[in-house]
Amino acid sequence: MVCASQPKPEGGTPLKGLYKALEDIVWLTQLGLNMLLPLLLCLGGCWWATSHWAWPEWVYLPGIFLGLAAGAQNFWVFAKERMDRAKKDKNHRVGFNSHQ
Repeated sequence: MVCASQPKPEGGTPLKGLYKALEDIVWLTQLGLNMLLPLLLCLGGCWWATSHWAWPEWVYLPGIFLGLAAGAQNFWVFAKERMDRAKKDKNHRVGFNSHQ
């Protein structure tokens, strides 16, 4: 019987794997929201402008492009931050007297 506090042969605990999986799910959910919400907000603004101010229907086209551009920009910032964080974590070295 394996207890959660016993180290695995690789040196980590089973809870570290679960924590990493949950962290990846949260990052993926956040990325999806960062890309989808700008498009939905732009489309909502276009709908409101066409229904309340009687703007023409072609306003949706620039709204779609603006929403996609904002989602792409959010993706770029998110990916850059994630790569920088991975690079920083990868270079972490443990010395002889460092205890974890």
